[in-house]
Amino acid sequence: MHNSHLKITFLGTGTSTGIPMIGCDCAVCTSHNPKDKRLRSSVLIESLTDGTKIVIDTTPDFRYQMLRIQNKRLDAVLFTHPHKDHIAGLDDVRAYNYFQHSNLPVYANTLTAEALQRDFYYAFAENAYPGVPRIDLHLVNHAPFSINNLSIQPIWVWHLKMPVVGYRIGAFTYITDANRIDDAEKEKIKGSSVLVLNALRIEPHISHYSLQEAIALAQELSIPEVYFTHISHQLGLHHQVSKQLPSHMHLGYDGLELVI
Repeated sequence: MHNSHLKITFLGTGTSTGIPMIGCDCAVCTSHNPKDKRLRSSVLIESLTDGTKIVIDTTPDFRYQMLRIQNKRLDAVLFTHPHKDHIAGLDDVRAYNYFQHSNLPVYANTLTAEALQRDFYYAFAENAYPGVPRIDLHLVNHAPFSINNLSIQPIWVWHLKMPVVGYRIGAFTYITDANRIDDAEKEKIKGSSVLVLNALRIEPHISHYSLQEAIALAQELSIPEVYFTHISHQLGLHHQVSKQLPSHMHLGYDGLELVI
């Protein structure tokens, strides 16, 4: 897969409740360390060759995530799955429609496309009201596709029984909300130089990798640099957990930037 150099910005690294969680006064939720404050999980991927910018998932925090990094352009959205913490912010792409004078391409598997058409029905109406999001919806299957000069390989993973789409772009792979990956899909991850993977908490969970499961998978795939995301307050304090990780593995945090 040939790709340009990429800049990755972690827009959010928290689980569905974010950190702090409403009503919680645990040590993590009351921490003053900015790395313990996590919006819902999403990344911005920018090609340093042609400036193409894509976001994976539009969380309930999408508007603020774009404002706090002062992002003024967006070329596409890739969706992983239809849970609300990954799709709820789609309405706010309207600003990009307005300033870019164009529809926004959106890529999603069938399950997610159905949820988008249900939840944001007004954007897909035949005689749409002025000012609604203008979206060009593309279905994702197993085949690679391109957005400008970025080649994108879908990677299908399991969130208990729900199919979730991860994405590999060049040497970068992003997988969230998984607890199982079939062998054929693991092969598509191998050779990545950077992997972002969900690691919810220490204890096992029915539909997410625990930290130990995520570490074991990254070791199995022999990925040289790994960042964990979709983190809950149950995982622990950022600086304490970070000390316990293998040297090439890291907790992601909001605002982290990588160049690959």
